[in-house]
Amino acid sequence: MLALVYITASTVGAVALHLYQGFDAVTAAIIGATCSLALIQLHMAASRSSGGVSKNEIHDLKQEIRKLTGRIAQAEERSIELKRDFDTEVAARRESIVQEMRGLEGMIQGLSKRFETRLNSVRSQAMAAPEVSADGASILDAVKDALRENRVDLHLQPIVNLPQRRTCFYEGFTRLRRADGRVIMPTEFLAAAERANLLGVIDNLLLFRCVQIVRRLSERDQRIGVFCNISMASLEDEQFFSNFLDFMRENRDMAYAMIFEISVRAFKTRSDIAARNMLRLKELGFRFSLDKGDGLNFDLPELQAAGVRFLKINGERLLEELTPGGERPISAITRDIAPEDVPALFVRYGIDLIAEKLEAEKSVIEILEFEIPYGQGHVFGQPRPIKGTLQTETAPPPDFIRRVSATAI
Repeated sequence: MLALVYITASTVGAVALHLYQGFDAVTAAIIGATCSLALIQLHMAASRSSGGVSKNEIHDLKQEIRKLTGRIAQAEERSIELKRDFDTEVAARRESIVQEMRGLEGMIQGLSKRFETRLNSVRSQAMAAPEVSADGASILDAVKDALRENRVDLHLQPIVNLPQRRTCFYEGFTRLRRADGRVIMPTEFLAAAERANLLGVIDNLLLFRCVQIVRRLSERDQRIGVFCNISMASLEDEQFFSNFLDFMRENRDMAYAMIFEISVRAFKTRSDIAARNMLRLKELGFRFSLDKGDGLNFDLPELQAAGVRFLKINGERLLEELTPGGERPISAITRDIAPEDVPALFVRYGIDLIAEKLEAEKSVIEILEFEIPYGQGHVFGQPRPIKGTLQTETAPPPDFIRRVSATAI
């Protein structure tokens, strides 16, 4: 159709040249034919040009499609590799967990076997030596015999400062020995000794040895002190306490290093006599410690007035209360006390907290977050007997033993 248009236009132009411009018919026809051919050639050239552009674009599109297809294939391969790696890692971890579980199972079985072996051994010993499970009378006889023969040993357990863990104090524990060397544990003899009014004798022997130990320790480091347990029965016994006070007056130069320890329960239920005798010791410069604390509900002004300078609380129990909403001591401060400010509040009344019965490093790390001044427990050291030579050198003389035990044994 375009070719017909070009021919028609050229024909009309040739007729116009012949009729109006004076060209002859042949010349006008040649000019018309030439224009028609030129127009057709131009149209064909333009068509070829536009068709070339389209082919280039199609070629570029094909190249992009090929690239995208290659990338998709690579992504699929990478996905397959990741899945394979993930499956391998899961299988390895599952195997590791299975191995650990088997190891734990083996450890538990081993512990169970050792426990059964130990239990059978204890049963065998109990059957072979019936005197070990003796009644109260035989225990009392064994205690009296140990006191008469001065088989009273002193065991020391360190109390360290935190976080440096430098030994600042020792706590003294009394251990009585039978004639054959077997130890009579406090759980065995305390009740019988209290019924027989022997606690004062035991306290006296322990006190004498503690004083001697303090003197030896002060020669090396005057910063180290000793916590010496004393029963409430001894503080309430006027006859015992009179001699006890005279002895402490003679050794009042050791007041900076001797700390008398009683239980929290005994302190809260102490009689007027015991409270008065505690004040007499306080006037000589001696300090007190309360142990077996269960919580933080203490009257700080009352403790300060009684001469209490140290308070021992079970480490796990202490962490339970050092939380928002936990127990807080009674003091002149009426605002809510934040957990991290509790130790500083005790220090304000001259009382240092000691986290006792710490058995694991995890508990120590948690305690450090609250800046508790001191710690005590097996993680820092177990109670150990003082050296054999020191046991002998610090033993009370025979006349001292006869004097303190004359009325009781």
